Amino acid sequence: MMNLLQLSRRYLSILALIAIASAALTSCKSVTSSDTVDYKSAGAVRGPNLSYPPDLITAQADRRYIVQDGTATMSEYNAAVKKSAQMRSNVMTGIPGMRIARDGERRWLVVEKPAPELYPQVKDFWQENGFLLVIDSPSTGIMETDWAENRAKIAQDWIRSTIGGALDTIYDTGERDKYKTRLEVSKPGETEIYITQRGAIEKCTTDTTGACLSTIWTPRPSDPELEAVFLARLMERLGMSQEQAKAMVAAPLGPKTPKAKFVQEGVNQAYIELSTSFDRSWRDVGLALDRSNFTVEDRNRSTGVYYVRYVNPKDLGDTKGFFSNLFSSKDDSGMKAKKYQVLVKSTGENSANVYVQNADGKPENTPAGFQLLTLLTEQLTK
Repeated sequence: MMNLLQLSRRYLSILALIAIASAALTSCKSVTSSDTVDYKSAGAVRGPNLSYPPDLITAQADRRYIVQDGTATMSEYNAAVKKSAQMRSNVMTGIPGMRIARDGERRWLVVEKPAPELYPQVKDFWQENGFLLVIDSPSTGIMETDWAENRAKIAQDWIRSTIGGALDTIYDTGERDKYKTRLEVSKPGETEIYITQRGAIEKCTTDTTGACLSTIWTPRPSDPELEAVFLARLMERLGMSQEQAKAMVAAPLGPKTPKAKFVQEGVNQAYIELSTSFDRSWRDVGLALDRSNFTVEDRNRSTGVYYVRYVNPKDLGDTKGFFSNLFSSKDDSGMKAKKYQVLVKSTGENSANVYVQNADGKPENTPAGFQLLTLLTEQLTK
């Protein structure tokens, strides 16, 4: 069911339709698509810029890779046309050994190609799908998109078909998504690619009569199916046929088995106990970090350390939730970010422990450290 905000937008659309009926009816076109994702183009007008939620502090991105607003010069336009033509003429024959790997409900892509060669193609993939990159770090193999609206979720009824694209600013799903991509070198010449999604939804705050007073943005659960869609699309971008990619992604997932346990020893020590090998524990912790409120700045698999940043919303005085200032231009969370190390330590062939340390690599035996371990445990048991 649509909430009050969505209903009000729908009625505004009907009123606008009446006002422009004569023009719309002469140029109407039907919009039908069975795709589950259709994000707005990065070059489209999207209203206020989406500021970063206070729990996500983005690393400094290379500005060369961020699409800028404004009018391009003729030389820039010609260069873009030339690059596009080169991409179209470069017929991709596919990458041997590309496959979907699984662990319970988790999926990721394995490609027999070095990460430095894959990174530019993955970056182009996101931009071709209408996203801006707010984190673009080839040295760490990490990129993150800006928030975007999935237009495929707008009902394709007669109103939408008649108006076409004239009133895109009125139609709004009240939902936003952003995606993290991480490239891991599993062994020489082979790369693992992980895609994780985070979502936000706009909700009304109501008075005693149920009237909508204002709206706030709150987190919504991650959607593994959206992640799967983009994994399939990325496989197509890398040269696999659409049928093969969809078949690989659609294969049945394995059973879900809880592997994480929060352990507290006394009042000064806590950790997460995992009943999996180091390789699987390292992978699961990375995905848990990607899906939660951490920003991974760097990692060292040989020592089992993720270098992360985290902002506690309490430090921002935010009582409405992580996403309440999503559209605000104010972003003072940079000064509130704290650095931590998340250590994955093997304790046996099929066991590992996870510890939270401070920026200097010393045990973070504080309430904040315990809170971070609790957040990770929740993600590892989903």
